[in-house]
Amino acid sequence: MSKTEIHCATDADLPGGAAPNTRVTATDAAKELTREIMADHGDVLFHQSGGCCDGSSPMCYPKGEFKIGVNDVKLGEIEGADVWISGSQFEAWKHTQLIIDVVPGRGGMFSLDNGRERRFLTRSRMFSDDELAALEI
Repeated sequence: MSKTEIHCATDADLPGGAAPNTRVTATDAAKELTREIMADHGDVLFHQSGGCCDGSSPMCYPKGEFKIGVNDVKLGEIEGADVWISGSQFEAWKHTQLIIDVVPGRGGMFSLDNGRERRFLTRSRMFSDDELAALEI
């Protein structure tokens, strides 16, 4: 069994591929899996789960098959795929950068990463005061 590197939310450095000064970013592994899924399914979007059914995993859906809520907030994009979060979750997490990563395992039952033996996982870190000042809240 290979060791899995655990990247703590308190680390000052970002994991490979992740970018500072954005509300959402992704590791190289998450970008690669997103491209793989898009090759199979076309355009996709992510919605940060609110904890029901599949915990707090970022769920990946075919674009147009998931209805974005009127209060949902677009955090940004990963490989051209929009990343959304509910308005109430955004209020709780607006001081936090979401880092979409990939770990071994099965994805959420309705998410397109299911069945690939890799799944998306959201990591997070608090924005610095300078980063918050640069972002529109």
